Amino acid sequence: MKTITLKFLQKLNACPYGIVFVNGYNLIGLKGDKFIDELMKLDHFDYANWLIVRLMSKKQKIQYSIFAAEQVIDIYEKKYPDDNCLCKAIEAAKTYLKHPSEKNKNVARIAANTAFVAANAIYFPYNINNVTINEACAAYAAANAAYSFNGNLAASAACNAVAIKKELQLKIIEYGKNLIK
Repeated sequence: MKTITLKFLQKLNACPYGIVFVNGYNLIGLKGDKFIDELMKLDHFDYANWLIVRLMSKKQKIQYSIFAAEQVIDIYEKKYPDDNCLCKAIEAAKTYLKHPSEKNKNVARIAANTAFVAANAIYFPYNINNVTINEACAAYAAANAAYSFNGNLAASAACNAVAIKKELQLKIIEYGKNLIK
């Protein structure tokens, strides 16, 4: 496991406040898994998630995104049982993971766009349409999972998922830690 140094965090463009924070708690110099454990003890799942994704390969990012989205998809499906676009987005990400072809990337992109439309439709007027922030975050998690084929939205999928329930934060972060071991 990689040792987390100040130079490494700066190279990854970690936010200045985050660098001051981890420096203040003497986390610099710890191995990645210990660093993440300490962040979680300090209730900084957001920082832990940020670091985990930056320690992952592209394949691991996709696996992580899918896992995070699957943890919360039921929240959306309870509100919208006839809408399967989020499940299709997750399935498209799984298909791309198994067979990373250009065709499957395009299918995942289309599925993600459809899921983002659904997420936007419920998220922005959520307080008007009697939709909870949890349902909206679940929608975004699935959409981001489908877009994870480019690796950039893995953190977003996990962040949207962990924003929902505290107990899921630990489960998702632990899954991510296991992927990078």
